[in-house]
Amino acid sequence: MTAMTTRSCPCGLPEPYEGCCGRFLLPPRTASTGGTPAAAAAPTAEALMRSRYSAFVKGDAGYLLRTWHPRTRPGRLDLDPGMRWTGLEILDTVDGSAFHTTGVVEFRASYRGGALRERSRFERVEGAWVYVDGEFPEQ
Repeated sequence: MTAMTTRSCPCGLPEPYEGCCGRFLLPPRTASTGGTPAAAAAPTAEALMRSRYSAFVKGDAGYLLRTWHPRTRPGRLDLDPGMRWTGLEILDTVDGSAFHTTGVVEFRASYRGGALRERSRFERVEGAWVYVDGEFPEQ
């Protein structure tokens, strides 16, 4: 697991947040935002998964809902403000590159007091990667 510094991205990569996952979490551009930069689309399923982890760390439910597949997206998402995520480890990836339409990313997300392991499925919808659902393998 990569150690996170105050300057590195919550997803565990050594890049600053703004140049890593932060560029994906920007709000989508609307007519009212004018010249505000629009969010970039995650280029791979793993990049989307990392950015979604960062959104959990930052408490950005809007981004999580925007990047959830329309057929499996909940009507709302209530995040626990007391949850403290402490690290991310990618365990496996299957497909999910620019050359694929589906992908799987298995990861372990640590939080104060424990860890969550998930094998997440991703698909492209209108060219953008979205989270479909996940399985929780035995720990």
